[in-house]
Amino acid sequence: MNRAAVQRLTWVLFFGQSLGSAGYIAGSTVATIVGDKLSGRAALAGVPGFVYLLGSAAAAFPAARLMEHSGRRLGLALGFALGVGGALLAGWSVLVESFPFFLVGMVIMGAANGSTNLARYGAAEMHPVDERGRAISLVVLGGTFGAIVGPSVVGPMGQLAESLHRDALAGPWLASAVLFGVGALLISLFLRPDPRDLGRTLEAAGPAESAAPAGPLRPVREVLALSGAQAAIAALVVGQVVMVMIMAITSLHMVHHNHGLGDVSLVIMAHTLGMFGLSLVTGRLVDRLGRGQTIMAGTGILILACLLAPLSQNTYLLALALFLLGLGWNFCYVAGGAMLTDMLTVTERGRWQGSIDLLISLVSAAGSLGSGAIFAALGFAWMSWFSLAVTLVPLALALNFILRRPQPRVAALP
Repeated sequence: MNRAAVQRLTWVLFFGQSLGSAGYIAGSTVATIVGDKLSGRAALAGVPGFVYLLGSAAAAFPAARLMEHSGRRLGLALGFALGVGGALLAGWSVLVESFPFFLVGMVIMGAANGSTNLARYGAAEMHPVDERGRAISLVVLGGTFGAIVGPSVVGPMGQLAESLHRDALAGPWLASAVLFGVGALLISLFLRPDPRDLGRTLEAAGPAESAAPAGPLRPVREVLALSGAQAAIAALVVGQVVMVMIMAITSLHMVHHNHGLGDVSLVIMAHTLGMFGLSLVTGRLVDRLGRGQTIMAGTGILILACLLAPLSQNTYLLALALFLLGLGWNFCYVAGGAMLTDMLTVTERGRWQGSIDLLISLVSAAGSLGSGAIFAALGFAWMSWFSLAVTLVPLALALNFILRRPQPRVAALP
């Protein structure tokens, strides 16, 4: 195994994730506001997020299979190209005030997300088991760039659009298209050799390196019967849906309480910093303390965020709550992804990774749509409390995994 090549490719995936995250966040910061404005109904503000996640769901499995057969580079580059087209269509639809076209743009951007999110598995499959948490966390850390750049371009790009006598809400989507375009060039030119091929080389080196169980493809019920698989899937799915439900509606919640775009950007920036900023710390925790223990910590942080979010309209308290929401998601996302990779052979990974990301997107889509309906009918507090109740599921499954199969620690990290 060429360690220098593995490290270089991991950094390419990191920078690609940085650009994709910034492109997504630049638009998503105003997506619910645009949905409310173009539809004319607050209850439909969650629909853009809903169709975005449907697009992500539709792309996840075919993108994973494409990467399995043709490599990570092609699948990821196509994903970034879709992001360019979706962002441009979304921005144009704001200018012509077309809610249906805006939804189509969000579907396309969702398909881009469904493809580019698989980059974390590309990093994991190139590394031995005791380094996978850190490998995934480094790629996820790329979102820190998005956390800073994405929200920060909302105000200036809105002002630029206004200076051209256009709707301020159209501005962020142009920046999104540019960022996705740079990401497509980066992946196309520099993700060589393909991470898929290096992963197969590692698998051929034997179970000591890959830690994947040997044997043919196992039936779905056999994998799902494993307590570790249950905990990993619940952490990935529930962590995502709770994060989406609260994050997606917070911008609209703030606007309804007379916050400006500057306050909204600050809160979303705090949230995305929580999602990505401490990823390297998370990776070390996952590799040293164990997958199950890190999932339990993540769900605890999510519960705290759900309790804090509805307490006050103060911008800084909302920023703290959203920061914790992102951090809890990060713990669940990194630990769940590492645990899932550990349990699958190289021949199983494409199918399972695509299927789990499909499930994540479908459940998140329902959560995004439901967030608008719950917010309109019952308010922000009830939505937060519902999210708290859902978070108890991965907490219980992670505890069950730890009690049934105590996870041995790997060798001490340097």
